[in-house]
Amino acid sequence: MSERRDTLGRREVLSRLGGVAAGAALGASLVPGVAEAAAASAAPSPVWRTGTGRLRQSVCRWCYPSLSVDALCREAQAIGLGSVELLGETEWHIPATYGLTCAMANGPSTIALGFNRPDQHDRLVAEGERLLALAGAARLPNLIVFSGNRAGMSDGEGLANCARGLTRLMPAAERAGVTVCLELLNSKVDHADYMADHTAWGAALARTVNHPRFKLLYDIYHMQIMEGDVIRTIRANADVIGHYHTAGVPGRHELDDTQELQYGAVMRAIAGTGYTGWIGQEFIPTRDPMTSLRQAVTTCTV
Repeated sequence: MSERRDTLGRREVLSRLGGVAAGAALGASLVPGVAEAAAASAAPSPVWRTGTGRLRQSVCRWCYPSLSVDALCREAQAIGLGSVELLGETEWHIPATYGLTCAMANGPSTIALGFNRPDQHDRLVAEGERLLALAGAARLPNLIVFSGNRAGMSDGEGLANCARGLTRLMPAAERAGVTVCLELLNSKVDHADYMADHTAWGAALARTVNHPRFKLLYDIYHMQIMEGDVIRTIRANADVIGHYHTAGVPGRHELDDTQELQYGAVMRAIAGTGYTGWIGQEFIPTRDPMTSLRQAVTTCTV
């Protein structure tokens, strides 16, 4: 699968998030899966499997378009994973039926149109508050958000705008017990003009918001492309990182000897920071998907 096709697939999935707000007026009772998610809040928390060493591992749903969420959950359960992530609200209830969770839930913003735009804040905050309440009821740990593209805006202005909008979300995140995670993405290969494309910018944002319910989603693939120096950067910014994603560089494929990162060393460094969150496998398999996923899980088990 080409890099271009991979990028468009991710964008296509995430772009759908922007239309979620239109259905909010219908009420949560009319959204498939929300009643089940709310009921789950009265039930015991999912039994997360522990077959992946010191680090809890997850798999990103969008990388397996030929599988239903149910089928991917069954495969994840068999491998020993604890989560299937990047699911929309109508799917949040599915992993729990397999003893899993959704470690990173889809949020209110899109990659291109995010919190760096003040004219979007009212919409994003309202939708974010709605989704946070539902995610909290479903006992999900994290909700993803994006900075948005620069579109001519300076990094300083964008950081200040993101901080204002995200600070407005923090009371709802605190009530829900859900952490809002802003993803760092590369603007060199996959997401041209994306603003949160360096760790230093994201860390400055996190320290400006300065709330325990706001963290960064450090995507190892993306940050290797933009800046390298992954292990030192992770250690220096462990306090503001709430989630990780993986993929091989170059190509966003398997975590094997065809790519330049030593994922075993990276995982040992992450574990060494005392990290207790999730590692989301987000590579595009080029071979048998489940064989590749098992290999990645083994590589990241420390």
